[in-house]
Amino acid sequence: MQDSLPVLVGIDVGGTKTHLRAVAGDTRVADHVRASSGWRPHDPVAAASWLAGLIADALPSGLRPSALAVGGHACETPRQCERIRLALHLHFDVPALVVGDAELLVPAAGLDQGVGLVAGTGSVAVGRRADGTLVQVGGWGAALGDEGGAAGLVREAARACWAAHDRGEPPDALAAALLEAFGVPEVPALGAALEHATDPSAAWGRHAPAVFAAAEAGSALARSVILAGGRSLASLVALLARRGVAADDVVVAGGTILGRPLLHDAFTAALAEALPSARPQPLRVPPVDGAVALARSLLGGRRPFPPVTA
Repeated sequence: MQDSLPVLVGIDVGGTKTHLRAVAGDTRVADHVRASSGWRPHDPVAAASWLAGLIADALPSGLRPSALAVGGHACETPRQCERIRLALHLHFDVPALVVGDAELLVPAAGLDQGVGLVAGTGSVAVGRRADGTLVQVGGWGAALGDEGGAAGLVREAARACWAAHDRGEPPDALAAALLEAFGVPEVPALGAALEHATDPSAAWGRHAPAVFAAAEAGSALARSVILAGGRSLASLVALLARRGVAADDVVVAGGTILGRPLLHDAFTAALAEALPSARPQPLRVPPVDGAVALARSLLGGRRPFPPVTA
């Protein structure tokens, strides 16, 4: 098969799991999922070695990539991605491309241009201008940003509870849900509980169901936090449009937004108001399909995006 058909390898390195898919023609020759532990995107040599080991483990004996595309979690700038690509070239002398994992959404949806919006534990939106220049907004982590993602929602829920406490209001269903989730006895203690988290994104994000449960129980505070999160996600898309990204198509992924109708509806309503031309659509296939599509575009020496100086 290696001699007759090119082997296209796409890899989606997520925050918790990594998905590799390899195809030759219409035949899937590998479909491999493993934990993302050991992924070090800020060390290009280590990242490339990790990817090379993954490929060696996943591909059948005797097969090597003909083209390779990677969407990497925490690949935050084109320069960082290019350094990983150059290091990867030492392992595989084939056309290769490395992008941030959110960039897989648009090609996975079968589109040539558009916005990829992720709202899972965190949140980020990406797109490219007509000349191929990457524009990314959001994704600043639980402490500073990620509005509309799970961790950001919990942070803002705690802030809402503190503000209500300062106004002298009794704890409502949101406060009760957060106190139970964090195992603390009173609202002022939420601060220390959040500050002591060693990994805020994960530690805060896992309590997001408490915010949605409180909204369902009638908490006006919880509902206001979720509606604000939806507006924040819509503002990311509108910001990309203002910066020259074609935003008519918005591909949406992430368990927080796709799994919670209240947040999703808040986002789509806010987007319709801010950018009426935008057409949001949920991603219905694995993001790794976008990596395979990018690998296919590399055949024949064509890069889908302009080169970056490492």
